[in-house]
Amino acid sequence: MSFMKIEEALAESEKVLTSKRFEHVKRVTDTAINLAKKYNGDEYKVGLAAALHDYAKDMDYTVLKKWIKAELDLPKDLLHHHTELWHGPVGSKMANRIFLIDDQDILNAIRYHTTGRQHMTQVEKIVFLADYIEPGRNFPAVAKGRELADNDLDLACHYALENSIQFLISKKQPIYPDTFFAFNDFTERLLN
Repeated sequence: MSFMKIEEALAESEKVLTSKRFEHVKRVTDTAINLAKKYNGDEYKVGLAAALHDYAKDMDYTVLKKWIKAELDLPKDLLHHHTELWHGPVGSKMANRIFLIDDQDILNAIRYHTTGRQHMTQVEKIVFLADYIEPGRNFPAVAKGRELADNDLDLACHYALENSIQFLISKKQPIYPDTFFAFNDFTERLLN
């Protein structure tokens, strides 16, 4: 288990991110902690994961590519998808190797914060959603996402996944399979 403080994690993120990206990370961290309070979640876990969720985001793609190729448990099919997806899985590995975080819930929340996945834990859902609805976000679907987040964590995540899929389709972009698996998982649970 990691004993890194959330403030320490934010300081480490600040060292490697642009000031604009770091401001986003601070807002996601605040949003995640607020959601954890609302849903009786683990404020420490979501705070730490949120503080490190974009740790690898501003790194050169050649660095991220080396990590994906070198790490046995990172899927190589990531290399065939948009580079925007690389920073979550690589950031999770970096959090483990550099900061010695070994809590799987925290590491998975970092790893899947962009794509989502099937059977997300509460910590994963909160970090995923906080990244989607943080106050600096400004796109047509975000208002409804925030409204849903106030009432139902699963409905809000389902909505975020649905809108992300629709957006990517409208841009004729490939969609990473984990996103479909996450969407289908929420859809099945919400319908039953």
